Amino acid sequence: MGYSSTPRIAGADPSFRALTFLALFTIGLPASAAKLTFAVHPVLPAEQTRTAYQPLLNYLERTTGRDLELVVNRNFLSYWQMLKRGEYDIILDGPHFTDYRVQKMGYRILAKFPAAVSYTLVANPDSFILEPADLVGKRIATTPSPALGALRLSQLYPHPLRQPRIVETEDSLTAARMTVEGKTAGAIIPAGMVGSFPSLNTVTTTTQVPSPAVSVGPDVDNALANALRQALLSAGDSEDGRDALESLNIDTFEPADPADYQGQAELLKDTWGY
Repeated sequence: MGYSSTPRIAGADPSFRALTFLALFTIGLPASAAKLTFAVHPVLPAEQTRTAYQPLLNYLERTTGRDLELVVNRNFLSYWQMLKRGEYDIILDGPHFTDYRVQKMGYRILAKFPAAVSYTLVANPDSFILEPADLVGKRIATTPSPALGALRLSQLYPHPLRQPRIVETEDSLTAARMTVEGKTAGAIIPAGMVGSFPSLNTVTTTTQVPSPAVSVGPDVDNALANALRQALLSAGDSEDGRDALESLNIDTFEPADPADYQGQAELLKDTWGY
């Protein structure tokens, strides 16, 4: 009797047998054929994030030959929960999350945005707020913890009895707009965003930390990780790569040294679930 790799199911019609074969074939596909998830931290509104990052995924798909799915979470609370599950193959996010995943989840850093990052505490243009103490008891808009802005804001107000009134927003752009519109007295936003809102008063700017980085999870093999790293670092050498950089408003990706991110996860130590 001949041997068949597809089990016979008594009474099954041909269409059912075909579906069974397709299911078994899919299960047997190598991991390298699966679509990879590429998650991005929700600094911008979801639709703006998709618009900004999809050209990068298109470029990486062409250069690596792999299908990528862009994953955008609604806010940092849901992002933090999903991140801890290790469900993302590739992630671009801030230095504290990057270091956390390197230290606790076996991720590897591939490349980073240029320069460094700081956050700026801004105030409503009609106010006379000159220093952080002037915002004690007043409404400050920020993305919720464990977003980097919220963690940096908490460092500005360490005294438990001298705190601002926190107004949580889903992204930094909304926080800035609320302050311009007078819905809040202030906001903490990425320093690079301040130029888009020239009417806001700058109160103070935090010390710099490493820029957001792209990292890959332990299930991504070394060959693919190296291909992704090379594609990121050489993005300026091709037209679609330059389109991706322009969409992200950066000139290049830079090599990333994991040592530069070491210790950044300490910002998360008081975060629930750390």
